[in-house]
Amino acid sequence: MTPPMTSTITAFERSPDGGKGLARDTRVRWALEEVGQPYEVRLVSFRAMKEPAHLALHPFGQIPTYEEGDLGLFETGAIVFHIAQRHAGLLPDDANARARAITWMFAALSTVEPPILELTTARLLEGDKSWSAQRMPLIEGRIRNRLGQLSPRLGDTDWLDGAFSAGDLMMVSVLLRLRASGMLDEYPNLAAYVARGEARAA
Repeated sequence: MTPPMTSTITAFERSPDGGKGLARDTRVRWALEEVGQPYEVRLVSFRAMKEPAHLALHPFGQIPTYEEGDLGLFETGAIVFHIAQRHAGLLPDDANARARAITWMFAALSTVEPPILELTTARLLEGDKSWSAQRMPLIEGRIRNRLGQLSPRLGDTDWLDGAFSAGDLMMVSVLLRLRASGMLDEYPNLAAYVARGEARAA
């Protein structure tokens, strides 16, 4: 039996979140832990992220990247999708359930996360602008709109579509970014959903 190939992922040498697990490499680590695959982490400085060696792996100079043999990937969603396809545990066997789990992965990244990232940018980089106070309620309104749509869809179930999947992994990771804002607490079932994700052994 061939031993599992150890993959290597990159992460911030000094994470901007101070180790709160909000950097995107956490999503990849979580996926690898869920499927029980060994991996190594190569820490990268902000300076090294803009140098040719790293840009060859990630053309936009970000983290994480993923290397497995002669395969190199970037973009968190693509990496987690690759892991989920290669190893059992993150995508259902049933074809329709599998397609729905993948849909939730895309929804987390394309529909739910953008306004949440906008809030982070507004607070960290634009808080001192004269128009910041007027803009903030608009951003928060867009986030509440998404949460207000997601909350009834989840309802009182543990996960978005039956068993835990890569869709839940991505959605929980995205929603975690809201914890400091207090907005997540306005939707108790979503707050409980995130807590369930965090409580998983992986």
